[in-house]
Amino acid sequence: MSEQTTPAAAVASGEVTRVHEVSPALARALFGAAPPWVRDFDELAYEWRRLAAEFAGTLLLVLAGAGGGVVNALVPGGLGRGPLVVAPALVVMGVILATGAVSGAHLNPVVSIAFALRREFPWRRIPLYVAAQVAGAVSACALLWVTFGKVGMLGATEPGAHLNDPHAMLVEALLTFGLVTVILGTASGAQNVGPLSAVGVAGYIAAAGLWSSPLTGASMNPARSFGPEALTGDFRHFWVYLAGPTIGMLVAVGVAMVLRGRGGDHAAARAAQGTLGTLVVETHRVTGD
Repeated sequence: MSEQTTPAAAVASGEVTRVHEVSPALARALFGAAPPWVRDFDELAYEWRRLAAEFAGTLLLVLAGAGGGVVNALVPGGLGRGPLVVAPALVVMGVILATGAVSGAHLNPVVSIAFALRREFPWRRIPLYVAAQVAGAVSACALLWVTFGKVGMLGATEPGAHLNDPHAMLVEALLTFGLVTVILGTASGAQNVGPLSAVGVAGYIAAAGLWSSPLTGASMNPARSFGPEALTGDFRHFWVYLAGPTIGMLVAVGVAMVLRGRGGDHAAARAAQGTLGTLVVETHRVTGD
């Protein structure tokens, strides 16, 4: 392509041979008013795919998290504490690797809100993302109910026998502070860890669960805790799993501001939003060879 040939002109002249996935901002910088085939994330044309990814990813996460409690109720002692906390962590790692480019693989309302507070995810997408996550969690517990019956409280997260609700809320806040700090940190362009962020997030979830699951169930996720309680109708402790993760997330966002400024990091925005459908052409002269 000559120095005078613009990408848009190359498209019109038939010089395009390959398409690569890049950011919407770069697409707009190259093309100005994007041609019809540039499916920009900002236009919401493919939002349903992202919502489907959040629904399916959260469903798989809650199947592993709540399903462990159901299996232990059916087969007492069948799963030790290690498998109970490591299984959801491994599912999260797999889902991030499988769907991170589609939706960002938040799987958790407080993660979506944290990215929005960091100016790396649009606020207008929060309601539908949260709805998809909650629907995935409830659907997972409904599947467990249909398959195994309403046993083991459908894997509900509850404060331990020797922990009152305020203390359980504090534990959930501390756990979620660590989780959101890891997520925001590994998404940042400063670390540039890419797909390895899945390993970091999964490692934190497993480590947090290993020491704290007897205390609160190590939820760190209001949607995961809401799923079982929506079907059992027992919301006595739900405030713990709503307030604790929210407080922990807000503190983590504050710490991120101290460490990395106000946000808006381009790499973190790509990690948070997914890159599906953000296309830019690579052009060269077609010689007919």
